[in-house]
Amino acid sequence: MGLFNNEVEKKAGPDPLVIMPQAVPVQPVPLPQPARSDAGRATVQQQNTHAPTVGARAYIDQGSKISGKLEFAGPAQIEGQVDGEISAKDSLMIGESAVVTAQIKASSIIVAGKVSGEIIASERIEIRPSAKVSGNLTTPRLVVHDGAIFEGNCAMQPDGVRKDRRERGAAQANGQSQA
Repeated sequence: MGLFNNEVEKKAGPDPLVIMPQAVPVQPVPLPQPARSDAGRATVQQQNTHAPTVGARAYIDQGSKISGKLEFAGPAQIEGQVDGEISAKDSLMIGESAVVTAQIKASSIIVAGKVSGEIIASERIEIRPSAKVSGNLTTPRLVVHDGAIFEGNCAMQPDGVRKDRRERGAAQANGQSQA
């Protein structure tokens, strides 16, 4: 439009002073795959845990410090420092640079960093070679890689078995017997 004109000037394209946001493509991080060595032993290739895990919707980066209660609705990865409680409805990855002192509950948990506290998983817990875990574990499936450090106790009963035993114990305490 001219300075003193009432005519509307037609533009050929977007305003050159306006910067439009563009999506940055996410490159997947390769997951560890078993590989065969010459000796026939299975070895695991290391995953770079400093990049967000594929599918992780929440990411707490190295250098972050959080105290309190964290709740994740989807997959999450932690590389920073967390003190408190962590609850995830999906998978949780504790990366190599993470230092976590917390009660942790999730469906599937992978630990590659330092964790101190109770860890409860409804599906599985995996402790990678770089991990140092101190505390009690409760999970139906446990994977501990060669080189990982674990100090504590582990209960590996599926939820159904624990619930059945609790019900039987309560019934016996009340004087009833079950077949």
